[in-house]
Formats: sequence, C-alpha cells, structure tokens
Amino acid sequence: MFQNITVDELKKIDNANIIDIRNSQSYNNNHIPGAINIQFDQILTHPDKYLDPNKIYYIYCQKGYTSTSVCRNLAAMGYKVVNIVGGYEEWIMKN
Repeated sequence: MFQNITVDELKKIDNANIIDIRNSQSYNNNHIPGAINIQFDQILTHPDKYLDPNKIYYIYCQKGYTSTSVCRNLAAMGYKVVNIVGGYEEWIMKN
C-alpha cells in the first residue's frame, strides 16, 4: 500500500526524495525543485537500480494518474513510495 500527499504537505518536508517520472523533455522544461528524473518505464523495469528499499520516495507525473499507478506497482514490490496528488500541474497552481 502507498500513501498520497498534497503539494502543500510536500512543501513541509525537508530533504524529500522527489522523483519526476515524466519524460526528459518535460522534466528539462521545468520540474519541482530538487526532483530527479527517472522515467516511469525505467523505474518500473529496474527499481533496484534507482531506489533504496529503506528510503521514502515522493513520486509525481504531470497530473497524478501515472504516478498513482507507478506507486501502486512499486509498493507491491516493497518500496516506500508516496504519490504527489495532482502532479506537476498541481505544483504549478500552488506556486
């Protein structure tokens, strides 16, 4: 099982491990400060290459739909993941 978090809640977390799962063009265009880019197909195919099972990761996409699916899958594999509700579009609206 995974949790959901709002953009406002995310802002209150220091040193959050934020992962942007959008394509590199979207990420390079703009992203949540501090986020790293690991595209969704890469993170699902090789999570052990990118994720430490002892850390919590906050994951987002453009609107929150793909990140919900990715979080569901990663949580089923035993990773600690949190979905950022509304994704990057919500971040833009709140900033």
